[in-house]
Amino acid sequence: MKRIFLFIITVFAFFSLNAQTTPKLQFKSGVLKIVQFTDTHINLKEKKNLEVYTTVEKVMEAEKPDLVVFTGDIVTEDDPQEAYKKLFEIVEIYKTPWTMVFGNHDSEHNFSRKELAGFLQKFRYCLNNDKEETYGYSNFVLPVLGNDGKPAAQLYFMDSNMYSTLQPQVDGWGWFTHEQVGWYREKSRKLTASNNGLPFPALAFFHIPLPEYTDAWNNTLNLPVGVKNEDECSPEINTGMFAAMLESGDVMGTFVGHDHINDYIGVHYGIALAYGRITKTMPEAVDPKAGGRVILLKEGKREFDTWMREANGSKALECNYPGSFSKVPEKKN
Repeated sequence: MKRIFLFIITVFAFFSLNAQTTPKLQFKSGVLKIVQFTDTHINLKEKKNLEVYTTVEKVMEAEKPDLVVFTGDIVTEDDPQEAYKKLFEIVEIYKTPWTMVFGNHDSEHNFSRKELAGFLQKFRYCLNNDKEETYGYSNFVLPVLGNDGKPAAQLYFMDSNMYSTLQPQVDGWGWFTHEQVGWYREKSRKLTASNNGLPFPALAFFHIPLPEYTDAWNNTLNLPVGVKNEDECSPEINTGMFAAMLESGDVMGTFVGHDHINDYIGVHYGIALAYGRITKTMPEAVDPKAGGRVILLKEGKREFDTWMREANGSKALECNYPGSFSKVPEKKN
């Protein structure tokens, strides 16, 4: 009898510990603060970009976010496990939940995307929840609970893949497959139906910018905030993810990395298209300073504030969606 009792206690403690280590996202005093880190390109073996660890620590200390999102190209070496552990230990000091979507470089070495997905989900505060419902290995949706404990917003995380699958006919970067676009549409449709037909306020995170990013930069009515120091490295093929988001009506903004010296946020047909801030240190004085993008999502509103927090403590490029991008074109007679 005593053994059975001890067994029950052990099992209860195990599941209680697991429950404690998978926190849920919830608005606090009406806001959820997200910090996006991107393109760290850590390589412990070759001692490259190791200052990233200090940058992440400084931004975490300054902002104390409710969620950290890594948007790809994080560790780029054959055996990335130790570098990842060292990075996630910094986030865990603050007991902060985190997620990661994959870039084109994350699985170029000895770790496949599938292996990386399994490795990440073993970490205590990782919220990645890819159920292999569609193409790729970092596709999932996380609800943000409101004050009443019910979903009040949604966060989409998607694998924007690696390189063109149609080479040599089509060169360049990867794109969302039609299967992924369909997956997003179906997720959005079901979530909207669960909310009495009203689309949730939503954000989306992935690595490679959509082709429409160029349109957001060229928006002469609502000017972008930030810099474009290189052409957008978007895929040559447009499979319609932006159109799906526009038609579904939930996604307010998308947040990517990939282009190291672009950090702008602009709008195209009312959707904010934003880059994160490069988190590794770039060599040129004109390049964006290392840091992270902060996003302050607001409960019950289709609205967010955003700014850059640099490793040196500076706050830059502060703006509001939609307020900073709300000019309406004049009607033509």
